[in-house]
Amino acid sequence: MIGMPGLMRLLGIAALVACGFLFSGYHLFQLAQTAVYAVAIMGLVVVTGTTGQVSLGHGAFYAVGAYATAILMTNFGWPFWATLPVAGIACAALGFAVGLPALRLSGSYLALVTFALAVAVPQMLRAKALEQLTGGVQGIVVTAPDVPFGLPLSQDQYLYLVTLAVAVLMFAFAHNILRGRTWRAMVALRDQPLAAEAAGIDIARIKTRAFAISALFTGIAGALAAIIVQFVAPDSFQPQLSIALFVGLVVGGAGSLAGAVIGAAFVEFAPLLAEQVNKNAPGVFYGALLVAILFVMPGGVAGGFRRLIAGFQWRRHKPPSMLAKQQGGTAHAE
Repeated sequence: MIGMPGLMRLLGIAALVACGFLFSGYHLFQLAQTAVYAVAIMGLVVVTGTTGQVSLGHGAFYAVGAYATAILMTNFGWPFWATLPVAGIACAALGFAVGLPALRLSGSYLALVTFALAVAVPQMLRAKALEQLTGGVQGIVVTAPDVPFGLPLSQDQYLYLVTLAVAVLMFAFAHNILRGRTWRAMVALRDQPLAAEAAGIDIARIKTRAFAISALFTGIAGALAAIIVQFVAPDSFQPQLSIALFVGLVVGGAGSLAGAVIGAAFVEFAPLLAEQVNKNAPGVFYGALLVAILFVMPGGVAGGFRRLIAGFQWRRHKPPSMLAKQQGGTAHAE
């Protein structure tokens, strides 16, 4: 029997599938890009929200995943679906390597190291030595896959539905990760590292595994982005991308997969809304909106909703003795 959370997820997925037939063109592209950002932010939920390791370099994994797909499709003729696991595995290996410094660093020091990676990768993609492979500053044009089997779908609808399907699978994968023994070890590492080590948890293995899994998510997100944008270039993966993904994590809620979806919507639509409100200084409105959200809901939007629901349920199921005491106090005050 499906519980209420499962039913809500199914209804949400059904609504998102329906969007593929209700919208078209640029709106479908925006929704597909939101799904891509959601997958990338899920990776940050694993490494930052769960283990507490702050990463400001996930734009680098995003870029590597995008370039892996673009190179395999354009230079070697691979079908797009076959490039996704390769992009994920390549980024997982890179994430494992980046996770090694995390064994000795934490907090702001680790954030700076990962941010250095986000700064370095776009420069490396411009290198003359790699120009024949990466296209240098000109980038690579990616040919969008055709709609298979004669399905009655436009290319925009097909790309959106494929992106949504991958995002749902990655959500299910992340949900399983965050319910098992590995998740409990990650949380113990975040909250009480000394106690976790005393309990026999292999801290080195957990940290490097968290970075590898996180990079896998973000690499697959980058691969999807290459397919729907149909172009990759170094300028598309500037350090601002890493900052935007981290902002999405904080706005949605660092420890919530649902928050990853909310944060992805913020990353995609908040800049557009800010530009519509004030074309001369959109950053002012964007910053004010960000500050307002974090001031009202410091735990993120998902955390704010959880507190509202918990408060409503507590008031609804409050013990009669407490209700009588509260009413007595109110009457005494009057």
